[in-house]
Amino acid sequence: MVMECREVQERLSAWLDQETAEPEAAALAAHLESCPVCRREAEAWRRLDQVLADLEAPTPSGLAPQVLSRLPRRRSRWQRSLSLAASLVLGITLGGALAGNFFAPLNGEGNGGEVLAFEAFQDFPQGSLGHLLTYPADEDSQA
Repeated sequence: MVMECREVQERLSAWLDQETAEPEAAALAAHLESCPVCRREAEAWRRLDQVLADLEAPTPSGLAPQVLSRLPRRRSRWQRSLSLAASLVLGITLGGALAGNFFAPLNGEGNGGEVLAFEAFQDFPQGSLGHLLTYPADEDSQA
């Protein structure tokens, strides 16, 4: 695989970072041996890479306190306990209120009680189960 200078210069950075496949890397190396212009370009890239690697980025003064000041403050143990207790009280209160409304018809409140009371005043046919349950004394007097 023969490469032109334009192709070599486009792939030179990847080759120096060892990111090229073996056939392409071999073709790039062969081209650099025979082309002084591309070889100088590769050496310039290597020097730049070494200079950048040798640079040490200084840590700005006061960085640690700045980072720590931006972290959320940890709440004390009693604040966490108080929050938990308040949440439990609220949950139990809401649960009780909702459960009270849910079971209200079973306690004879609302429509459930009115319907039961209304059924007690209905006339049942003589001899029916409803009549026997509602008026048990009448059957005894007829016998």
